Amino acid sequence: MEDMLDQLEAIIRDRRRRPAAGSYTNQLFDAGREKIAQKVGEEAVEVLIAALRQSRDDQLDELADLIYHTLVLMVELDLSLDDLRQRLRERHQPR
Repeated sequence: MEDMLDQLEAIIRDRRRRPAAGSYTNQLFDAGREKIAQKVGEEAVEVLIAALRQSRDDQLDELADLIYHTLVLMVELDLSLDDLRQRLRERHQPR
């Protein structure tokens, strides 16, 4: 069974290939790499604030937003979750 993050990545990649009218994901791609990166930074700050001052539900919402925007940035950079998994495996290999 495909993981939810893999499904989300596939949806984002599909939006990149086949833009949909009114799609927030397409609005981000149209705005460009700098705007996408800025949104990742904004979401990261919101995660920090939620971690320190908000409820568990708010924390989960903010983390979900950060992961979504990070995946959009990864697609923009032509990176994939498989690339990320490989890098994490490499980092955890015995030296």
